[in-house]
This record gives sequence, C-alpha cells and structure tokens, in this order.
Amino acid sequence: TGGDGSIITLENGTTFTYRNSFGGFWIHDPEDPFNNNARPNDYTPPLNTSWRWGVDRVYGVNLGGWLVLEPFISPEIFQRYPGVRDEFSLAQAMAADTASGGLTQIEEHYETFITEVDIAEIAGAGLNFLRVPIGFWAIETWDGEPYLAKTSWTYFLRAVEWARKYGLRILLDLHAAPGSQNGLNHSGKLGTINFLAGNMGIANAERTLDNLRSFTQFISQPEYRDVVVAIGLVNEPLAGQIGLDPLHSFNLRAYDIIRSVTGFGEGNGPYIAVQDGLQNLGRWDGILPGGDRVIMDGHAYFAFGDVNPSPMIELAEDGLPGGTWPAQACRAWGTEFNESRTNIGPTVSGEFSGAPNDCGLFIRSVGIDSFHPQCAEYNDWENYNTTMKAGLQNWIMASFDAFGDFFFWTWRIGPSQAGRVEAPLWSYKLGLDNGWIPRDPRDSVGKCARVGINTPVEGTFAAFRTGAVPSPTIDAAYSAQYPWPPTSIPSADVPVSLLPTFTNTATAMTLPVPTYTSAPAAATANLDGWFNDNDSTGGVVTVAGCPYPNAYTATFATVPTAPCTGP
Repeated sequence: TGGDGSIITLENGTTFTYRNSFGGFWIHDPEDPFNNNARPNDYTPPLNTSWRWGVDRVYGVNLGGWLVLEPFISPEIFQRYPGVRDEFSLAQAMAADTASGGLTQIEEHYETFITEVDIAEIAGAGLNFLRVPIGFWAIETWDGEPYLAKTSWTYFLRAVEWARKYGLRILLDLHAAPGSQNGLNHSGKLGTINFLAGNMGIANAERTLDNLRSFTQFISQPEYRDVVVAIGLVNEPLAGQIGLDPLHSFNLRAYDIIRSVTGFGEGNGPYIAVQDGLQNLGRWDGILPGGDRVIMDGHAYFAFGDVNPSPMIELAEDGLPGGTWPAQACRAWGTEFNESRTNIGPTVSGEFSGAPNDCGLFIRSVGIDSFHPQCAEYNDWENYNTTMKAGLQNWIMASFDAFGDFFFWTWRIGPSQAGRVEAPLWSYKLGLDNGWIPRDPRDSVGKCARVGINTPVEGTFAAFRTGAVPSPTIDAAYSAQYPWPPTSIPSADVPVSLLPTFTNTATAMTLPVPTYTSAPAAATANLDGWFNDNDSTGGVVTVAGCPYPNAYTATFATVPTAPCTGP
C-alpha cells in the first residue's frame, strides 16, 4: 500500500512512482485479493463505502478503443489494412494475414493499449470512475462473426483488479451488441442496424439480453459488486431509427432480467445505466417508473453538429479565453442534465470530448474527412499557445460543470502511422500532459455560474432510484404499454409474431473467473462467475429446424408466413 511518491512494482518487474496529490492511496494484497480499502482521492469514498448519488461526484473517463477497437482511437492498426472501416472488417483482414500474426494482433493491442500505469495515472489525475466499453464477443461469437472471441474478458478482469488496487469504480458498458445497434463503426460493424430493427431485430435483441444476464451474474458476485457498480445496457442504440417504443420494451425486459438476478436495494448488484439513444434526455422522462437504481446516460457532442468557427482564443463572459464555447456548453447541457436528474434520477454524461468540431483523423469514419475551416489549427496540438490551451481548458471545465457527473471520451488516443496523435482533443491523457485538461477536475465546479449561467447540480432523488426501497415495483401501466417482444419494430418484412426468435435451451454462458494463485482457498471458494443459482434458465440458441437470415444483412431466403417452432 502507498500514496503519493510510493514505488509500485508491476507484474513484469519494472517499477514506477505513483503520483497522487489528492490524498489517494493504493492497496494490493495477493493474500486478500478482494480488499476494497483503496480510494483514489480524499473526496471519493473508498470502495468499501457506499457511493452517495447527489453527494459524491462522478469524475470519470472512458477506456474507449481498448476492448472495442475504433479507427480514430487506434488509427495505426486500421492503417495496416487499407479499406477496413470497423472491427468486423479489421478482424476479417487480420485473420487472413497469418504472416503478421492473424487475430493475435488484436490481443497485442489489448495487452499494450491500456496498462496498470494508465489506471494509476487516472487515479492520480483526480478522477474516480471508469467507463469500460466491451463487445458481446467477450462472451462468445456465432458462425460468421469474425471477432476475436472470449479474449477481451480476461483484459476487462485485469482492469477490475487495477481499479480495485487504486480505488476506482467501474461502469461496464455493452458497447457493441449482436447485429449492431446503430450501424456505426463503434458497434463493431458499420452499416445496417439489426438490433430491434430488421428481420433479425428481435433475435439479436434476445441474444443481447442473454449477454447482459451473463455480465450481471458475474459482476453481482460479492467479490466484484463494489468495484463494478453499474452496467450500461446498450451503447447508443439509434433511437431515431429504431424508435423509442421498442427501446422502452427492451430496457424494461433488460431491467427485469437484471433485477431477477440481483434482487433489489443498495448493494444488490449494479446500477442500471440506460443510454439516451442520441436523443434529448427529456424524451425519456417517465422511463422505468419505480425502477430500482436506474441511471440515465446522456452523450453530448458539439463535434458532429453545425460548423461553428467561433475562435477559442477570444475572451468568454468571465474574462478568460474560450470565446462562446463555455457558455454554449452550459446553456446546451446544464439545464437538460439537471431536468433529467429531477424527472428521472441520477444522470451522467457517459461520453463527451474536448473537441468543438469534427477535426482529426477518422473522427467521423475511415475515408470521411472534415471540411471544418479551422482543422489545421485544431489538429496542430504540438503548437498550441498558452491562450489556446486556456480557452480549451475553460470550455472543457464548463462541460464538466454542466454535466455534473461525467465520463470523458476517452482516456487515450493512439498514434497514427505518422507517429503522432491525430485526434488530440479526444484524449484526456494528452490534454492533461499538455495543459488543456484541468489538473483538478473539481476546479470546474461553478464554472457555468462564472460565465453567467447558473445551473446548480440537482442532488435529491426518489428513494427507489438510490436503492433505499427494498421491494420497488415498476408502474403496471408502463409494463402494459411496453411488452416484450415489442408490438412492432422498423424495417422488418413481416409482423413481429413471424420474426425469427431463439430458444433458451443452451447451456447458460458463465464468464470465467481469474486465478488467484497467492490467495488462500477459502477466499475464492465461492467464486464461480454465477451469482444467483436460482437463475437456471438456459442460454439462447437457434430453434432446431428453423431458418435464420444472416444476423447482419437479415434478408429472408423465404419470407415466413407462420411462426417457426421447429420440427
């Protein structure tokens, strides 16, 4: 154990000096591997003490691009294979390139992109939470899915142990669902949405629900539930195309499955984070009424909106650089997020960045460049002057303050083949090292008021939202309004009643537990990856004898006229 200035020895025998000026301390005891006494700073409760929504603030960062690869975060890997635009096509190209190591190249990325030193630096930066995106292929892949299967889970467990060591809490985010929930490259496959949409929309959603059950069973174990304290259902399902009603049905079904595993009330499994579907948070007012420990997760970016050339170096309303950007962040996001806290419950920004525009390599996608007139200035981060850095820092602090509880996207951006970071304003670490990310995230508190926009963070929530109700119930009218499966989904050729579905007759997917070689047997005797043995439902599998379209193209060979129930 140790604090600021202590020497830490890594597994490979190398050492580094822990820097933490916030009163944080680390603890690692191989004979007591589930010791939760560490804390990242003196304003965050240690892991063995309850988190208090509305009192404790989430100062978080994403580990984006690590276990779900994205071109702008790890451009060099994608540049090895010209033409690949997502992890699906990258995995196909790598598998065919056995001379370069095939899919082991992805595991090499897992091994090196995020290390224990990163987690120590995150704690040392005054942060207290990680959002860790993961793909469904951490659990398994099915025929035709080229992803590296059952490997990223091992590295997620490493992140859990590092987070435990440094006192950080984790939100586990299902970032990529079977079939793709948004058709964007960070869902695994660029193209068509086949989650709650199209002919495989129900089947892919059923598989996603089963994945969420496996994750929940693991992280609800007593050894893990104080570290992995929240689970995000599905990242950025494209509500504008899927529709809100199917997503309400899915979220309710996921809630019921998760709470049937965990039970209710504080300490019984994770909080459930529901993503906004890239819609205004106000559109979700009334979601899961009465639901136990539900968080709303809003993602907010100016980068993908209209071109705004307002200079960052001009003075803002408080007399500091930042131009119009600090006030714009406070106006756009402060009221929206506070109203969500009032109307729904605890609300976080699960993603945002320091970028006011879409400048940078592969930001929108491989092969799509920005036409923003200031890209040369924003991309030349090595030559930012002190005024530019101050302006960026002030608008980023305004964003922090507007959200109240946040996860910056993302901790690290890897270099391109040119050897430099080409999306600088998306890297917390780069900004921290070079002076446009604040050294103390608490300096952001009150920033909106200082630019004339007072949006104090609401901190009082209904008792059921914070686990204080032992037997909460979802409003019956809401349950009746949003059945599972939903009554309709978009882009399907037949009614929902005729769409392919799976059956729960496979062996349930239990995620593997790590080996603790130095711990006494009694410490790990009950650790098996499956928290609730009363949950004996099987895993999902195809119905024998029934035809299924491809999960990602979903065209029927023969359009069904009756439900298929097997031979």
